[in-house]
Amino acid sequence: MGKVIVVTGASSGFGALTVRALARAGHTVYAGMRETTGRNAPAVAELGAFGAENNADVHAVELDVQSQASADAAIELIIAEQGHLDVVVHNAGHMVTGPAEAFTPEQYAALYDVNVLGTQRVNRAALPHLRGRRSGRVVWVGSSSTRGGTPPYLAPYFAAKAAMDAVAVSYRAELLRFGIETTIVVPGAFTHGTNHFAHSGTPADGDVAKAYEELYPGLMDQVGARLAELEPPWASVSAVADAIVDVVDAKKPPFRVHIDPSDDGAEVVNKVADRVRSEFLRRVELADLI
Repeated sequence: MGKVIVVTGASSGFGALTVRALARAGHTVYAGMRETTGRNAPAVAELGAFGAENNADVHAVELDVQSQASADAAIELIIAEQGHLDVVVHNAGHMVTGPAEAFTPEQYAALYDVNVLGTQRVNRAALPHLRGRRSGRVVWVGSSSTRGGTPPYLAPYFAAKAAMDAVAVSYRAELLRFGIETTIVVPGAFTHGTNHFAHSGTPADGDVAKAYEELYPGLMDQVGARLAELEPPWASVSAVADAIVDVVDAKKPPFRVHIDPSDDGAEVVNKVADRVRSEFLRRVELADLI
């Protein structure tokens, strides 16, 4: 039977692809996005057209992860319409590019708010329901940058994604006894098929950015070009959405799934880190949380 699923940050990119892939797989999917009657009205219309053309059970829902009231209202609406919620997919996020020093502390905080605190707001809205049912799944869309190759000029984004990964790891152990499974999906640096780089934010301190440009001229363009060269021609962002479908449909989902055609090394490091954590839990006699 299909599950009731909410995907955050679903107006474009991984989120939009995931909503459609899950719907094709027979699930009831809510695409969480901001400004459904404003800036994202075209995305809502496109989703409605997709649903009609494919006889898919998809819905747009107003969900701003930077607002607890918005997260609460979205989850309440879904449960009111469907009677329950089975899966939360944390996909909402934002990227910035530029010298680490040139971003103000306020910019770091804003990025952390979207990428990390946003997941907490949605969890606080949805988890009481999942815990009450003693079942459910939480899927986190992370990044291979947290432990793989980390090129310069992406520090605030990498730091926020690393924090989100750490939160997800703790949540996994804390939710298992409630019958709630956790999976971290780890995409690599897909340079085509999303707007991550095109829509990335820039530093507020232009003077500092110019100082770095003197010794690192065109570095961000160089990084983008090199990442594109590493990406094999067969790589497709749809693979991320397909992986999430597999996680949702699995009887026993894996804890971590990597989709990284460029192979930046994150999978190797994560395997070691996850094994060490499992061994530690056994040592402290908490093996049931593995």
